[in-house]
This record gives sequence, C-alpha cells and structure tokens, in this order.
Amino acid sequence: MKKKVIVARIGAAHGVRGEVRLWPFTQEPLAVAGYGALESEDGKRTFEIESVRLGSDHLIARFKGVNDRTAAETLRNIDLYIPRDRLPEIDEDDTYYHSDLVGLDALREDGTPIGAVHAIHNFGAGDVIEIMLPGGNTLMLPFTETTVPKVDLEARRIVVVPPAEVEARPSSHPPLKGEGRPRSGRGGVNRKNGT
Repeated sequence: MKKKVIVARIGAAHGVRGEVRLWPFTQEPLAVAGYGALESEDGKRTFEIESVRLGSDHLIARFKGVNDRTAAETLRNIDLYIPRDRLPEIDEDDTYYHSDLVGLDALREDGTPIGAVHAIHNFGAGDVIEIMLPGGNTLMLPFTETTVPKVDLEARRIVVVPPAEVEARPSSHPPLKGEGRPRSGRGGVNRKNGT
C-alpha cells in the first residue's frame, strides 16, 4: 500500500452553490489545488477541486460534482490525502515533510532508544516533535538542531538530546512545582484558593 499524506480537511458548507471551507495542511495554502485528485483516508472516494480561492483563514473550494449546499454539507470533516510520491522533492537542507518523520526511531546520542516519532506540531512558536515513549506516554520537545541534531531518513531514525529539564525522573521523586495541583474546571486559576 502506498504511503498517503493528509493535505487538507473539508470544513462547513459555504454558501448555497456547493462550495466548502477547506483547511489546508500545506505550507502554501493554495498548493493543495495543484496535487491532482485528492482522496478520502480509506481511498474509496476521490475529490477533484474545480475552483479554489482564499478565505479569511481558510480556503473556499468547489469540488467536481458538488453543486449545492446539501451535497457540500455531507463532506464536512473529511480528511483529504494524496500519495506521498506526489509531493515535490525538498531542495533545502534540514527541511522535512512531517509525514516522513512520523514513525522514525528516536535515539539518544549514545544510541539508547527513547521511542518513536509520533507527530510534529506547530502551536505558533515553532515546530514541536512528539515522541511516543514505551508504555504509551509521550514526550514533546522543540524540533531544533539543538534538541534533534541528526535526522537520518534512510536509516529511519533521529538523534535526540533532551534538555536537562525534561529528563525522566524516577516516580519516587516528589512532583515538580506545579505538578499534581488541582485545576479549576476551566483549566485556569482557581480564584477560591489561588491554585
């Protein structure tokens, strides 16, 4: 089976003529229209973009065969994929497709296994690499040259140098300041007791 890469998610219907909001996951938002036919995760449905334009924080797209709001509403939350081999090669050093990193083994500099790359996130302050540890916990680290000095796609591994602050502590250690504190129902400060 060919490796597939998610490139967009269909959002809500837009207007009454079959257009939808389209949330691209590509570096250049309009690039999603240049990859040819897109498909659902299971590969059973294909989607051809007839037209696309920029919206405020998303794209507005029309798919071939989708001509009214009712049809557009049935597409909401469908993730759209392409085969990995349709993505252009990257000419820049130290630049990777996120999908190429997921699944790589994560090792310390001495070769000790840490886990496997689970995901790459960007919450606005730079890329964060999420590593799945044995036992199911995850470790999130900045995806920088300091923390991840080596990426070897051919060997399917990365070298990770975790900052001292995130090194694992035995469970017998007391929690760090702020760990184990009760949270308010909204996830903020509890005004009654100051926690």
